[in-house]
Amino acid sequence: MLDIREVRRDPAAVAAALGKRGFDFDIDTFEALDSERKRWDIESQELQAERKRASKQVGQLIGGGMAVDEARAQVQAQLEEIGTRIGAAETSAREAQGALDAFMEGVPNVPDEAVPAGTDESDNQVLSHWGEPPVFDFEPRDHVDIGAGLGGLDSEVAGKITGSRFTVLSGPVAGLHRALIQFMLDMHVNESGCTELNVPYIVNSASLYGTGNLPKFAEDLFRIEGEQGFYLIPTAEVPVTNIARDRIYENNELGERGIRYACHSPCFRSEAGSYGRDTRGMIRQHQFEKVELVFLCRAEHSDQAHEELTSQAEEVLRRLKLPYRRMLLCGGDMGFSARKTYDLEVWLPAQQQYREISSCSNFGDYQARRMQARWRNPQTGKPELLHT
Repeated sequence: MLDIREVRRDPAAVAAALGKRGFDFDIDTFEALDSERKRWDIESQELQAERKRASKQVGQLIGGGMAVDEARAQVQAQLEEIGTRIGAAETSAREAQGALDAFMEGVPNVPDEAVPAGTDESDNQVLSHWGEPPVFDFEPRDHVDIGAGLGGLDSEVAGKITGSRFTVLSGPVAGLHRALIQFMLDMHVNESGCTELNVPYIVNSASLYGTGNLPKFAEDLFRIEGEQGFYLIPTAEVPVTNIARDRIYENNELGERGIRYACHSPCFRSEAGSYGRDTRGMIRQHQFEKVELVFLCRAEHSDQAHEELTSQAEEVLRRLKLPYRRMLLCGGDMGFSARKTYDLEVWLPAQQQYREISSCSNFGDYQARRMQARWRNPQTGKPELLHT
């Protein structure tokens, strides 16, 4: 969530920045909601002061010649009337604050100055290439054909077990899948100093709110039936980042490089709105597995941490000798909570194009504000928001 103090200070600048991502920030609505909240807050405060003054009137009335019981009764009636008005004002203040909060929850993160304006992936910028796309003296086959030929990839059996957009892996293909996970975890943990985590694959709504998945993107999630409000995770980013929710880290806990996690998990996504796209193979599955990196750091280390996280993902591709390119996403192609995103796109010979294989985002303090993830600055003794 954005810092509402910054929005109040210069809503026009916020609206202009959000225009990079094609988001129309309604200044008039924001100011009307904020003004309504302020009006009822002032009304509540004035009534509290009025009640305080009224409570002191008993002595004054008695001093003016009124009987004690009559003075007390008169003041009590006045206090009850003021109390009713205070209750109504406080209810209105809560409703006004709730309306303002709901409005702000739907506002995405402000893009970094380096992020180009644009509406979709055609406006993304190529920053660098690594490796040369291979040239074969035969026609490369798609992963589906190769997997089926090896007897190791079967979407029909998965469809029988569950439905479309699922796959059963078997034999050497399943072994390769497991080996790649182990390879990435070992590299990130043993060489890059990340702490390995194993987290729940089911989260509550507060966790999804903290990372910005709720309330706006409920249709992209798999909700578990029942009264608990549980969801299957769309990515390990959700449970891992929420380790910091409602927590204040001491300076020494962050160390020089911040806190760095690596976590393997399945991911579950409804792929709402993608029907008819990439229906063949394992590109847009309802269930897939991923090794996730999550860094938590101080604001001044935010950009450096983002570059290091991206470099770690690039190193995986270099060691696997997979040609790729680094893309800077335009405003319209970035995720809701991101302020800057690099996509790593790998060359797929059978498709003769680069496709996204990893998305590396800096969220600034946007997620941390939603989940109140903070650290204590030893110079001031006060908590400050982390960057994720």
